[in-house]
Amino acid sequence: MSRLRPSLRPLLLLLLATVGALLAGAVPVSAHAALTGSDPQQGSVVQEAPDQVSLTFSEKVAMSDGSVRVYDPKGKEADTGDVTDLGGNSYAVGLHSGLPDGTFTVTYQVVSADSHPVSGAYTFSVGAPSKTTVAVPEQEAGGGVVGGLYGFARYLSYAGFILLVGGAAFVLFCWQRGAGVRPVQRLVVSGWLALTTATLAMLLLRGSYTGSGKLGDIFDLDLLGQVLQTKTGAALVSRLLLLAAAALFIAVLFGAYARRDDEEVEEVEEDSDSDSAEESEDQEEEDDDSHHRDLTFGLAIGGGVVSAGLAASWAMAEHASTGIQTGLSMPLDVLHLLAVAAWLGGLATLLVALFRAPVDAQIETEAVRRFSRVAFGSVLVLTATGIYQSWRQVGTWSALTGTSYGQLLLVKIGLVAVLVGIAWISRRWTAQLAEAPAAADAEAEAEASVEKEPAAAHATGGSPRGAGGGSEKGAEEGSERAAQLARQQAAVASAREKRLRTADPGRTGLRRSVLAEAGVAVVLLAVTTVLTATEPGRTVEEAKAANAAATQEDKTSGALALDMAFDTGGKNGQGVARLQIDPARVGANEMHVYVQGPDGKPFDVPEVKVAFTLPAKEIGPLPVVPDRVTTGHWTASGVQIPMAGDWKIEITVRTSEIDQVTVSKNAKIG
Repeated sequence: MSRLRPSLRPLLLLLLATVGALLAGAVPVSAHAALTGSDPQQGSVVQEAPDQVSLTFSEKVAMSDGSVRVYDPKGKEADTGDVTDLGGNSYAVGLHSGLPDGTFTVTYQVVSADSHPVSGAYTFSVGAPSKTTVAVPEQEAGGGVVGGLYGFARYLSYAGFILLVGGAAFVLFCWQRGAGVRPVQRLVVSGWLALTTATLAMLLLRGSYTGSGKLGDIFDLDLLGQVLQTKTGAALVSRLLLLAAAALFIAVLFGAYARRDDEEVEEVEEDSDSDSAEESEDQEEEDDDSHHRDLTFGLAIGGGVVSAGLAASWAMAEHASTGIQTGLSMPLDVLHLLAVAAWLGGLATLLVALFRAPVDAQIETEAVRRFSRVAFGSVLVLTATGIYQSWRQVGTWSALTGTSYGQLLLVKIGLVAVLVGIAWISRRWTAQLAEAPAAADAEAEAEASVEKEPAAAHATGGSPRGAGGGSEKGAEEGSERAAQLARQQAAVASAREKRLRTADPGRTGLRRSVLAEAGVAVVLLAVTTVLTATEPGRTVEEAKAANAAATQEDKTSGALALDMAFDTGGKNGQGVARLQIDPARVGANEMHVYVQGPDGKPFDVPEVKVAFTLPAKEIGPLPVVPDRVTTGHWTASGVQIPMAGDWKIEITVRTSEIDQVTVSKNAKIG
């Protein structure tokens, strides 16, 4: 045991570092609703200022007054602040009258139906494009320090739920003697504390997380009151109430239930020493067994209700509560979470039982086999519900391989496959476990050696040498002998514990395979946490389809729109440059260039240049240097096209001092 414990520390540090890296990569959080349309459209030029600006999202969003702001070219607010629900997924904000010509900036910050913050900005122009003094915030909603803390709290809440529910289920259904084992008790109580702490933290962070992003707003009571009126706030409060019931469940499980189980074990040991028992004692034992079964049944029912309620607090506020087939997806999500807890939480409890349980309370072979059956059933439930939820959130093969959500899902599937493979190895070790008598013989031998050591120490130590002048020296020697005896007893106890733990090679192999399972499970939980904070692939594909439809509309209306993917080869060097020319005819044209990152959001680059070449007439390249309007938006007016033809259009994008690339496409103009 003394050699195994130090070996755990590097693995735990590596796992914590992996979790930290994954969580750091999850900030800022991707939105789960996408802007699919607007009026006026992004980059459009209208002759007169509209009465309102409308936005259309891929799903319902929570929006309040001030969620949408419109700024004129000088940075003054041009909207009335009153947001109107137009029905469906469309919302509008009114504009003041007498607005000047120039480029207007629209910013929005809302909360999607699955509780994640959504923010963004775009521009349109009245009369003609102009420069603007509006500074679009670089930090997205859900980012920054508050976003990082909220993401960590999310991970901690999942981990706490798994340890609490899975640990309690393991004790009730697999190893009832474990209710009296201190390390197991500490594991389950730690899960309860982690989940309670994380839920309180998320409740306090929620207002700032979806709003200002300022750390100082965490203790704003007005903001907390607004959070309590939302669906997510209600789910978090419900979770806290259920955790109060869970505390009572834990008190009974590790109190009256544990004592009852210990008493039964002692009675069994006493009965084994006696040759006969009275009929009254038999009847009393039957009554005790009946009471124990009733208590187990009651704890199972009560714990099941509380566990399902805790799982529902996620299902009713996140992915499963939005999109298609919500009436089916929410119950299946509850089953999915319970299966995860039963498998991974039980695995953590088994790990503690194998490594930390006292020698006289070692887990029985039958308990390990019972958990093996529970884990197998949990994997079947996870497979069925996971396939359905994956189809629901992804929808197409292109979304599975071409979106961040789909790629994370593939990583998760790979980790689950690895975990199942290691679990299969653990099942083989379980089948080879030795029976208890061998361990009992080793324990008896070790106990005999422990009893001999103190006797030998006392025999050689002698007695005090007499009273008087030698008393002080005798006391010193006596204390030295006592210290030596204590060291010997500790060494003997350690050797005894090691012999008992390594007496069965099957149990040693099982400990190693379960430890490997637990390591993969920690990484799997981190990936799952990131996955729940990533925009579903189906939503991304729908947003792309809407943008493609808007581009096609621009083409049919006479404007030219081209999308060119680029990769400068440096850090953050990938993206898409969208060029729009209106009316795409001979003479003067309005040109807009929109630079977007891989996530479809505006990408701020240092420089963009455009060149037009007509190879058939040996004209060009005609350089155009557009002006930066706002983040990811560049424009130029009066771009002259001298004649009609098949023009080669080149866009040069520079993403750093040394990284730039030129991409091109051909298009008919005129």
